[in-house]
Amino acid sequence: MGSNDAVMVDEVSFPAQISITKPLPLVAHGITDIEIHFLQIKFTAIGVYIDPEIGAHLQKWKGKSPADLAEDDDFFDALVSAPVEKLVRVVVIKEIKGSQYGVQLENSVRDRLSEEDKFEEEEEEALEQVVHFFQSKYFNHHSVITFYFPPTAAQTVEIVFTTDGNEESKMEVKNANVAEMIQKWYLGGSRGVSPTTVTSLAAALSAELSK
Repeated sequence: MGSNDAVMVDEVSFPAQISITKPLPLVAHGITDIEIHFLQIKFTAIGVYIDPEIGAHLQKWKGKSPADLAEDDDFFDALVSAPVEKLVRVVVIKEIKGSQYGVQLENSVRDRLSEEDKFEEEEEEALEQVVHFFQSKYFNHHSVITFYFPPTAAQTVEIVFTTDGNEESKMEVKNANVAEMIQKWYLGGSRGVSPTTVTSLAAALSAELSK
């Protein structure tokens, strides 16, 4: 998975690998967008970095085609729950207020938690902290939001916001349910926020599992 060259995603350059505790290759990429009056408005470019050991946790789907994987939410649930390092790098294309982004994330995470009857007081408090983190920020063009998921069974996520090349702030979400649903927002199969990223993941992991 991955190559030595940077990958361009809608004029945004993503490094071929990112190292936190070990080199993580760029496995998949995509965008978030919306179509209004036949015009495509792009909001963010996305790069997904995953430890190559992910393949060991997905052997049940060995030999499946990209199309089959893209439609299999069980596959993406297994991807999310696998205890390997993952990092999602989100680069802003269209400037927005951080509060707008925070509300989108909050609504998606709360809906998912409520459906699974996991939205308790602890989850509400953790989610409010995430919303507060983004509240006062402004997402300039090429600002970067990084979600880092360490290789632990009990999920956490570290969120880092960088703008104008400077790391502005970071926070850690230690609530496993909220961290899981944030990961599912980007890597969540049919309900993921970016269908192009889901398709790219399915293609890359299908190829990896066919080796």
